[in-house]
Amino acid sequence: MSEVTGTERPPLGIRLLRALGKEPDWSAMTAEELVAYRDAENRKRASPLARVVTGFPDRGAVIQWQEVALPGRRLPVRVYRPSPRRDGGRADLPLVLHVHGGGFVGTAVQSDWVNSHLAARLPAVVVSVEHRLLDPETPLSAAVDDGWDALRHVVRHAAQWGIDPARTAVFGESTGSMITALVAIRARQAGLPLRAQVLVNPAVDLTSTMYDHASFTRHAHSPTLTLPQMQLLHRFAVPQGTDPRAMSPLYADDLSGLAPALVVVPTIDPLADHGRSYAERLRAAGTPARLTEHPGATHAFLSMPGVVPQAKAARAEIFEFLRATLAG
Repeated sequence: MSEVTGTERPPLGIRLLRALGKEPDWSAMTAEELVAYRDAENRKRASPLARVVTGFPDRGAVIQWQEVALPGRRLPVRVYRPSPRRDGGRADLPLVLHVHGGGFVGTAVQSDWVNSHLAARLPAVVVSVEHRLLDPETPLSAAVDDGWDALRHVVRHAAQWGIDPARTAVFGESTGSMITALVAIRARQAGLPLRAQVLVNPAVDLTSTMYDHASFTRHAHSPTLTLPQMQLLHRFAVPQGTDPRAMSPLYADDLSGLAPALVVVPTIDPLADHGRSYAERLRAAGTPARLTEHPGATHAFLSMPGVVPQAKAARAEIFEFLRATLAG
């Protein structure tokens, strides 16, 4: 595994944001406080002012909210399509199913920068799942179901969505990568073919070993993800009595025959070794996996291109990987 030097520093913009903000007391946060914090934080991430940090959408994409009708619930999704002048009205575009990061906080809007770019430039239809967020009543399994159910729905209604179901990829960030990694495993089991999976700063271990990775010790209090945050996420993701291995792609019984993976790792991240270890396990199982690392980048950097310069290079890697794997 790659080593990170003690002199490595986060980008200046991240350090300024950290200095201006105040981290909540995650260990003492009640359910009511979590809901209030989540609502306020998601409003902030979806505001026009947040574009300075989260990046401005590609003008070649059309973005709109839609709802997917699923048994017993309606699931919001944020859909990105190339503008008509980009795709000529094609009805057989590749599908990229995206899941944003955050776990107990987050919104698809925070990923407009990367998703609109992919939609406009591949071109493709990108469907970003506004999955249920974790809280005392909502474990990670609910969010995984949202990702899987959204994927199956869009593929089954390919003509309605204007996509070619034979050219489908999944793409997740942070906890969203855990969801998409588990969705990729379900897809193989269900016989639903995927062309690719993209996992950015993935969290893939919710077992008792999740904190044992060296990157957790080295970056336990990084500017954009801390040990107390992960402890809160773990408490909600796998409630007492839940088998954490079932939610931990790193410990899946069989990782063979999965879609080729691109694993993107920022080095200043407690989860850096999660991504490295998962890439190793995929390769050992015979699944093609490419690992790329971005020195000096912090967790969630792909959603903060305004303050983390490395985000642009990561977006270019993702674009090239998907362009190659989704080619007709």
